[in-house]
Amino acid sequence: HVQLVESGGGSVQAGGSLRLACAASGYTDRNYCLGWFRQVPGKEREGVAVIDSDGSPSYVASMKGRFTVSKDNARNILYLQMHNLNPEDTAKYYCAAGFCPMCLGGGYCYTAADFDSWGQGTQVTVS
Repeated sequence: HVQLVESGGGSVQAGGSLRLACAASGYTDRNYCLGWFRQVPGKEREGVAVIDSDGSPSYVASMKGRFTVSKDNARNILYLQMHNLNPEDTAKYYCAAGFCPMCLGGGYCYTAADFDSWGQGTQVTVS
């Protein structure tokens, strides 16, 4: 049973930074990938970044440059470092795990349907 617990959300002023963390446990399959999604009320959950089973990061184009995803393999913690935040980044951020597809040609090709385990989310509010 995969468990994902997010932390690090909060309120920040525009231009500020936050680092989210996701403690992952309960899976041993090395083919699992981990990712971050976000959602605002009334909208679909949208992708942010993924680290695939080989440890390679990929980002939704609009997030690249401001967000950095990384993973502490020893402690099984996924991070999302966010810089230069703006009010449009306000959302609940979710950590997810699953058997991700291979993205042909590189880039970001993941959807929420590729992930079968989700955390409870952590709220990020930018004002």
